[in-house]
Amino acid sequence: MNRARQSLRPLILGLGALLALLTGLLLVGAASAAAADGPAGADAPRPSQEECLACHNDPGLSLTLPSGETLPLYVSPDTLHASVHGALGIECQACHTDLSAYPHPALGYDSRRELSRALYQSCQRCHPDNYARTLDSMHANAAAAGNLDAPICTDCHGAHDVQPPDQPRASVSETCGRCHDAIYTDYVDSIHGSALIQADNPDVPVCTDCHGVHNIQDPRTALFRVESPELCAGCHANAELMDRYGLSADVYALYSLSWHGVDVSVYKAIWPTIWHDSA
Repeated sequence: MNRARQSLRPLILGLGALLALLTGLLLVGAASAAAADGPAGADAPRPSQEECLACHNDPGLSLTLPSGETLPLYVSPDTLHASVHGALGIECQACHTDLSAYPHPALGYDSRRELSRALYQSCQRCHPDNYARTLDSMHANAAAAGNLDAPICTDCHGAHDVQPPDQPRASVSETCGRCHDAIYTDYVDSIHGSALIQADNPDVPVCTDCHGVHNIQDPRTALFRVESPELCAGCHANAELMDRYGLSADVYALYSLSWHGVDVSVYKAIWPTIWHDSA
């Protein structure tokens, strides 16, 4: 019996060594495959802009949303390359971070507006300060109250065709006029609007000079109303600017000394919590 066991011992040792070798080869193979696939949780390679445009450079490309709306999916390469983002070399996935595979996953939005409101959130990754300012604006308050038509970044700046917002300067007020059409008509007929639009005068104010840019406040409040003389003073108390047009730069100082100006100043100093309701 012992002699039989001894005769089998080399065979058993050989089989054990062979099993260990096979196990090692399997582990090495698995490690090589894992290395080829990248570390666990690694992001899939991002498609290049050229790969995206291989499909999206098709004027007929579109998608029908559950709302029945047609969503155009065409992106003009010329328009994209001529945009602010294109000039900086910012590619599609900087904004479309969820579209790294093809076929693309379902959008999950019923309407074009829902999709736009979801996509504009990507603006804050590069523009956090301006995005934060919008959260304290009249527009954001309107959206929070349920108005999905309240403007978002892309409504004013565009999406694939983003340009410097003040080139030309008249485009600032034209942008505001897309929503505030009646007020824009009044502006065009005013001394400020006509000087800008007809004469391209860079000295006159556009909407954002008085109302702000990203943190626009409600101009219908008493606070805005009584602070409006200070807004006007930004230009009309500037002696150098007023001299160009033969206008007096003393109008704000005279207003401050008038009964109305003194009334506002007194209430502002003595009753800061209620002064703006009195003037």
